[in-house]
Amino acid sequence: MAAREDELLRTHAERVSERELLLRRVFRARRALVFEAMTRAELVSRWWAPKSLGVELFECQMDARVGGSYRYVFGRPGTPPLAFSGVFTEVVTNERVVYTQIFEPMREAGEGLITALYEDYEGAYTLLTQRERYPSKQVLDGAIASGMERGMRETLEQLALLVEEM
Repeated sequence: MAAREDELLRTHAERVSERELLLRRVFRARRALVFEAMTRAELVSRWWAPKSLGVELFECQMDARVGGSYRYVFGRPGTPPLAFSGVFTEVVTNERVVYTQIFEPMREAGEGLITALYEDYEGAYTLLTQRERYPSKQVLDGAIASGMERGMRETLEQLALLVEEM
């Protein structure tokens, strides 16, 4: 069981089309807790930036309701900050969140669409399935080339530690 659990508790990322990335991660926590940690700014600010890469989250604004918006300002100290922002288009508590995403330095590239599903998994676990549709093949290619997957894996690991701690 230990080897199986280790595999389950890793982030799995798969490119499923020219513009889409599919992430799957099992968390050792109930889905209400995982949902809360991903939709409340004061909790997101504790896990979102990949610490080992020296990235800090300078600002985290979030209003996780249909029509509400979010904005994450992040970067490395001493460098110009970057930001992601968007609008929530669907929020079903503890089940589903859909939101747009714009990487502000490349606003002209268009917006992506993120769909996050939260499902009960083997009792006290939660399966997060997140589909990320990028504005174009070139934007996804660039994100992958920049090392985005490593940062995403680390931030989801930080989220896992947070929900276990909570």
